[in-house]
Amino acid sequence: MFLRPSVAIALCGAIGLTACTSPNNLGSNNRNTASGAVIGGLTGAVAGLAATGGEARGAALGATLGAGVGGIIGSQMDRQAAALRQSVGDSRITIERQGDVLLVRMPQDILFSSSSYSVNPAIQADLAALAANLNQYPNTTAVVTGHTDNTGSATSNQQLSLRRAQSVVEILVSNGVARSRLTATGRGEDAPIASNLTPEGRALNRRVDIVIRPNG
Repeated sequence: MFLRPSVAIALCGAIGLTACTSPNNLGSNNRNTASGAVIGGLTGAVAGLAATGGEARGAALGATLGAGVGGIIGSQMDRQAAALRQSVGDSRITIERQGDVLLVRMPQDILFSSSSYSVNPAIQADLAALAANLNQYPNTTAVVTGHTDNTGSATSNQQLSLRRAQSVVEILVSNGVARSRLTATGRGEDAPIASNLTPEGRALNRRVDIVIRPNG
């Protein structure tokens, strides 16, 4: 598609605007926020073009608005991640920012006994802390996904992984999180993050992943 010079200039301006907050120009604490601004700026530029029939002024306006929205979302997710790290007590629970979502990873061995989907009492305080964090940031939703290793049949692993995800959701709901914000899924043995050929790898694959994302 050929762009008229005015449109091309506007898009370049949009890229330049978002580049001002490029992750490469910031400290590590601000890189995720900057990434949100970059994505938001480019998305806003395209939206501005569409909304105004391709006029450069619309692209520039869209870039400005999009960068602002992206930066706000990124900043919120940074704050939510920092608050969650402070409130979770078990160091085996990892909290990682991936773009504009948070990945909270809980090893199965701290959540459940072997072949069980009853949540261990010792971990419920950390699940309560997660629930409090979700309630502190109500403009987010969470997908809770259970995973297993490849021991046993694929069918039983799928069922077990789903029941474990549902058990975690029930704990979050019992701590005040609206059920409408939560989704439980089970992947069984289909999404390993390590080799199932070693005990260490199988232990890594047995987990519950909670992906927290902003609404919209």
